[in-house]
Amino acid sequence: MTAPAPFGPREFQLVLLRRMADHQPDLAEDARHELSASLADLREANRRWQAMVRAPRGRGSLRRYRSVLGEPELTLKRRVGDLECDALLWPVPLWPDLRFEVTAAPGGAVWNEWLVRAPGTAGPELTSVTALRPWSCTVDEVARAFPPARPMEGSAPTRWALALTDPATGERHVAEFTWGLFQRLLPG
Repeated sequence: MTAPAPFGPREFQLVLLRRMADHQPDLAEDARHELSASLADLREANRRWQAMVRAPRGRGSLRRYRSVLGEPELTLKRRVGDLECDALLWPVPLWPDLRFEVTAAPGGAVWNEWLVRAPGTAGPELTSVTALRPWSCTVDEVARAFPPARPMEGSAPTRWALALTDPATGERHVAEFTWGLFQRLLPG
């Protein structure tokens, strides 16, 4: 019996794709091929990730990300209300203009984990909901483009939703995100 290959950035991207495939199976399939991964590779990566997350004596979330993704490319200080926290960013080769961001409280407790636009990289111009394309924008970009977007509970732990109004038509919509990346727009 051989030891499993190390769990690294490629396998982590497969974990991201596993959840995204629920809403965008064709995009996830193309990305899986880009990673030269089989469906079995995707399932195994997800199984191993879930085992790490649920391990009774496993690493804490922040240590788990560092062990899988290495040292972050960038660490920024952020204020959330009265608290100062760290935002750690790692490159994600499938989405070169994005970074995987983990927001950690003092002491290392992870508050949030999702994809964000890389610092200094321009996002898409979002002037109406017709500009929203799957995998083109992040939660933060959509919230800024459609004020006052209202956060809503997502349908799974790695999902977010925003209630928004199209400024061009006044129609209400719900934008759904997986790991912080836009997936689909629903009638609101």
